Amino acid sequence: METLPCQGCKGLCCGPVPITKFELKKIQKKLKSMPRKTRESLENQQRLFGTCIFYDLDKDQCGIHAARPEICRDFGYYTDLVCFRKPELATKSRTLRKEKPIGHLSIDFTWKDF
Repeated sequence: METLPCQGCKGLCCGPVPITKFELKKIQKKLKSMPRKTRESLENQQRLFGTCIFYDLDKDQCGIHAARPEICRDFGYYTDLVCFRKPELATKSRTLRKEKPIGHLSIDFTWKDF
């Protein structure tokens, strides 16, 4: 599968991100295992309003990539989640999630919640 050209976007399409209760727990576990220095660096970055709080601007990539929510994994490959830099990759149709989101990262869940 071809990959998205995420480098250079600075997380502009990353947020607000809806998350489920399961995804919240997965993120919390990831953050607990993260080195304190890495976490603090990520937490102290100044992002545009609405950009995911876990987008690492210094590295220009997701700061919790292994624990990223389903919608982030789907982005760019589904017709309702098109990447503006590579729209031709969005060829699949998504089925609705079974679990309802409990909120959005950067809006309902901020660093104070972690």
